[in-house]
Amino acid sequence: MSDFLTETTDLLRRTPDVIRSLLGGLAGAWTRTPDVEGGWTPKDVVGHLVTAELDNYIARAEHILEHGTSEPFESFDRFAHVERDEHQTLDQLIERFAQLRARNLTKLGDLVGDADLDRRGLHPALGEITMRELLATWSVHDLDHTGQIFAGMAASRDRDVGAWKRYLGVLLRRDDPAAVAG
Repeated sequence: MSDFLTETTDLLRRTPDVIRSLLGGLAGAWTRTPDVEGGWTPKDVVGHLVTAELDNYIARAEHILEHGTSEPFESFDRFAHVERDEHQTLDQLIERFAQLRARNLTKLGDLVGDADLDRRGLHPALGEITMRELLATWSVHDLDHTGQIFAGMAASRDRDVGAWKRYLGVLLRRDDPAAVAG
């Protein structure tokens, strides 16, 4: 297995543990605030990660292997978690995410090898993409949303930090949401 696949899988394997360590059993005061005005709370982020495990990366890897560029991927509903997870606790979502991720990493190991990294698929908005780009995006998606979780947690103390806010970059993003990609 290439360094790329090994390193990507290693990061993807760690994400559920990072999220469980960060959020599992944590008081709700830390988890009810969105990262930016109109953004997502940590629970929303975990729900979105569950949706990605259900409908995004592995489904698209399979699609590339089966269809190449002959037909585009299905669209991904980035907001499917909102109604679906309304009655789930954060801890339940964290465990569901961990189970789905473990299952998907097993599938990934069975599906994709080094020879598949340059295979192409068709994204409905972005056009042609490679398997390598899809897998790199999966790992960076994890990092992006882990950062979003930290930002939501920090936002729960936005008013409490007082004048020190000017030194806390994680809170400054709340004042410039345009700087945060959606």
